[in-house]
Amino acid sequence: MEKYIVKNIKRPELKILDEYMDLSVSTIYEAQGKSGIMDPQLQPIISNTKICGPAVTAVCYAGDNLMIHAAIEVCKPGDILVITTVGECIAGMIGELIVTALQKRGVQGVIIDSAIRDVAEIREMGFPIWTRAIHSQGTTKTKGGWVNAPTVCGGVNVCPGDLVMADDDGVVVVQKGDIHASLELSKKRILKETTTKEKILRGELSLDFYNLRPTLANEQVVYYENEDELEKSC
Repeated sequence: MEKYIVKNIKRPELKILDEYMDLSVSTIYEAQGKSGIMDPQLQPIISNTKICGPAVTAVCYAGDNLMIHAAIEVCKPGDILVITTVGECIAGMIGELIVTALQKRGVQGVIIDSAIRDVAEIREMGFPIWTRAIHSQGTTKTKGGWVNAPTVCGGVNVCPGDLVMADDDGVVVVQKGDIHASLELSKKRILKETTTKEKILRGELSLDFYNLRPTLANEQVVYYENEDELEKSC
């Protein structure tokens, strides 16, 4: 299989990215029909942080970070570096020095389906990373791989230029061909949630405005007025 680096990719318009920043991972995931969400094991090292931008992908062989160094060169301001490995790996694929280089390139953050190290220093630098693990094990720099190739990260297909959003709820991917449609669906969901919140604040019950009582009945869920009535029925 040919190993390669694609230097330039098509990225979403900045206006679209700005509109997405008003959304959340959960909203986008739901609006997309409950799709695009990565494994929950990918956790942020800095809480209360959100990033949203185009994916630059680096596909490395397990335990080797050569292609991360190669990816730094092609990253542009606002990008999100998505790192995956061929073979399972929880070595510390990136640390303080690589993060320093990524910050210099204007990269927003990293999604890595592997491990990182130098976490205290990276937190102090304020650089957002969603990672599967934290581990001090070192890596080699001897195996070629791919930069800006389609990959799978956290169980989700990611192509170069796809939109990636990450926040405290996790990481979601919007395929570049779906960016406009997903944005509109997400906006409609927010309007619907606003209406639902208004109902809750008026004191309405979700059992009623979601019409869930028939479901309870179909599931043969029985109401008792109190514990004594329950005991008598047993």
